[in-house]
Amino acid sequence: MDKILICDLLTRGVIGLSEKERSRPQDILVNVEMETDIRDAAVSDSIEDCVDYSEMVKAIFSLVERNERCTLEALTTDIACLCLDHPRVVSVTVRTEKTSAVRFVKSVGVEITRSK
Repeated sequence: MDKILICDLLTRGVIGLSEKERSRPQDILVNVEMETDIRDAAVSDSIEDCVDYSEMVKAIFSLVERNERCTLEALTTDIACLCLDHPRVVSVTVRTEKTSAVRFVKSVGVEITRSK
């Protein structure tokens, strides 16, 4: 299976349990790997036969920006569902990371894989 990659999409959204976390948007790093079959797109060279990664980035960014989930687990699942709504996406792996949630670590995060 072929893959479409979205690497290190830096977004901002309200995420967390504490009042402090929920008082302002936080940086959330998003990585997505979508499995699809690109053979039709390779032959036609047409965006209609592709997973338009530009549009997918915009949709993910918008979803996270308007997000008010408490947990990364829920947000990550929302992103996976968004990707799987595309008819050409067969499965998806999504990793989300909060880059300032825990002291002394670069990030903490969640990674899930979902299929149709």
